[in-house]
Amino acid sequence: MTKNLENLSSREYPGRVIIVGQDKTGDNMVVIYAITGRSPSSQARKLELEEDAIWASPTDEEALKKGNRDLLVYPAILFVPARGIAVSNGQQTSDIGSHLLKSQNPLEILESALFQWDFEPDGPIFTPRISGCVLSGKGAALSIIRRGSDGSSSRNFYEVPLVSGRGMMIATYRGENRNPVPSFTGEPVEVEIHKKRADGMAEAVYDALAPEPGKKDLRVSVACVYSSKVSAGQNEIYIINRKSGTEE
Repeated sequence: MTKNLENLSSREYPGRVIIVGQDKTGDNMVVIYAITGRSPSSQARKLELEEDAIWASPTDEEALKKGNRDLLVYPAILFVPARGIAVSNGQQTSDIGSHLLKSQNPLEILESALFQWDFEPDGPIFTPRISGCVLSGKGAALSIIRRGSDGSSSRNFYEVPLVSGRGMMIATYRGENRNPVPSFTGEPVEVEIHKKRADGMAEAVYDALAPEPGKKDLRVSVACVYSSKVSAGQNEIYIINRKSGTEE
């Protein structure tokens, strides 16, 4: 277990994970996106950098056909030059990116971008949609859209305080590996962003997601971005993909 990430290490199956915050020096905004998966279609993916976005992309098209492609392939992290970064576990990332240009308030950005989005249509789980954004040196926010007891969409938005060496984490699932897997509950939890570089932090998150002895390895990918608050548009990016065995 990684002590600095014990809120993550304690969860056997968190699903998808978003962490946003600030590095120890206070010079960089930090965005982390991680994927864990149980099904063959969820496992048959990788995160890869393509121009202005980090995509969740297929590694095995045949395995991917067993799942819902619309929920499996998407821009996970989107870079909007001179504005900030959008991150989510689905197609809503693009809408968040568009709204980064419309406000200086990260909460307002998420509220307006996600107004018409609902939880994922993957019953009986009904996976929450988790999202986040950071504005270069100005602020950050997180959101989760869950299925309410009456079947409606419950939308929650959270401001993320910018504190050096601290971040807030949200996930799609609570952590128990059972059926149906329970959704994340409560508010985002605090984690330490204790590494100086993106590669070290990506590796720390990847290690925190490692299974206990005798348990199945559910890790798929981790992407970490350190975005400079001093030099706009300067991003340090590191990606770990388990199935393809790549690091970049």
